[in-house]
Amino acid sequence: MKKAILGLFVSVSLTGVASAQDAPPPPCGPKGDLPASLSTNVAADSRCFEIRMYTANTMRNGGGDYALAIDELHQRFREEEVAIFVKHGAEFIAAWQRLDDPETLVWMLAYRDRAHRTEVWQGFAADPAWEALRNKYPVGVSIESYMMSATDYSKLK
Repeated sequence: MKKAILGLFVSVSLTGVASAQDAPPPPCGPKGDLPASLSTNVAADSRCFEIRMYTANTMRNGGGDYALAIDELHQRFREEEVAIFVKHGAEFIAAWQRLDDPETLVWMLAYRDRAHRTEVWQGFAADPAWEALRNKYPVGVSIESYMMSATDYSKLK
């Protein structure tokens, strides 16, 4: 799964959702937005895709267990987290439950381009609904994030 699904991939390992804003992600999106060294097989009309993997930490509120933490993480997404991303302009592509690591939620967002991704995350981070939801479900997560552009032969662009 850690190999390219749609094209370009780069891993960024983070420890919290808020920290996703600290380091800018690599370029992604249409072929014309990428340097020549990255754009050889990228579609001219590709969007910017981001796969994120959240592994629930057992140390939620000073203790707990994975089962409770991963269930609360899924509930957070079900209840409103997805809607907040959509409200700020992201397209929610899908979410998956990893079977080889049941404490990990895998999900994918799409943006017009890299600049749009930045805009979406800034809006998300500043949204009071996100703050309330994070306080309601205080699940700590370890994050892996992959930024991708679709290949010129991919159906999903």
